[in-house]
Amino acid sequence: MAVLVTGGAGYIGSHMVLELTDAGERVVVLDNLSTGFRWAVAPQAELVVGDIGDQALVRSIMDRHGVTSIIHFAGSIVVPESVADPLGYYLNNTVKSRALIEVAVKAGVGEFIFSSTAAVYGNPRENPVRETAAPAPMSPYGSSKLMTEIMLADAARAHPLRYVALRYFNVAGADPQGRTGQSTPRATHLIKVACETALGQRPHMDVFGTDYDTIDGTCVRDYIHVKDLARAHMAALAHLKSGGESDIFNCGYSRGYSVRQVIDAVKRVSGVDFTVRLAPRRPGDPAAIVAASDKIRSTLGWTPAHDDLDMTVRHALDWERQLGPRLRKSA
Repeated sequence: MAVLVTGGAGYIGSHMVLELTDAGERVVVLDNLSTGFRWAVAPQAELVVGDIGDQALVRSIMDRHGVTSIIHFAGSIVVPESVADPLGYYLNNTVKSRALIEVAVKAGVGEFIFSSTAAVYGNPRENPVRETAAPAPMSPYGSSKLMTEIMLADAARAHPLRYVALRYFNVAGADPQGRTGQSTPRATHLIKVACETALGQRPHMDVFGTDYDTIDGTCVRDYIHVKDLARAHMAALAHLKSGGESDIFNCGYSRGYSVRQVIDAVKRVSGVDFTVRLAPRRPGDPAAIVAASDKIRSTLGWTPAHDDLDMTVRHALDWERQLGPRLRKSA
């Protein structure tokens, strides 16, 4: 028996693979390496380079490895890019997810964990936002993920497939042991961009929008450490393996920080006062979104261990310092 991790060579996926292999699980990774890296995959896991939309390849992996569970990360994640290329996002995030779900059903896979997003909520009327809030995505990215949630729910009603959709808030940080981290070139994650700027890899960074109805005019987000997020997936997998029902859970800390507050944290931890420029709003960005996380804590028994912004920033900075030499060595 094995766990199939799609997108397991990417940022969050590589942390998930480490969590699984550290726990002694047998893992096979399927990744097209468009944004992931071979070296990011734990050596105990098997990497297959390919596309989740290739149903023949996916079925062969399932049959060869005896896949009983799928954790699905593969997809595109940049909100402004989705606004510019909506059809590309619906292909990569929705159409290919449908192909994966179909093969999972035909192969008799019992557990499916889906990497969803807080972007399905859009600009919520209330914060912290609960899983019962009506979805209202503001971008094709959010819509593409919501469509996959709907497909999973319908498939689970029609077939013996149970699923958990985890709606991530803003993921940040890196493996505390320095084994993997956010490595994608030109990434748009705020903490990564700020860390790159602090380390002189960027001449400046931009703040997109300073006129939101928030504490200081900049967007407010709930930042979750990637290690805690990986452990949330482990809790979801244990829930499904023990016969738990299909469900949806927020993944966040129920605490928001503004863009300015995050930048101040990076300056404080790094000791560098780097250049910040003010820029217009980006399309698709809600003013504030913070997770209500009581459901995942009570139902799955998830307890975060890294709920500290400065710790998250420190781990991200540590990773950025070693990333350059690692990328040059692998080139």
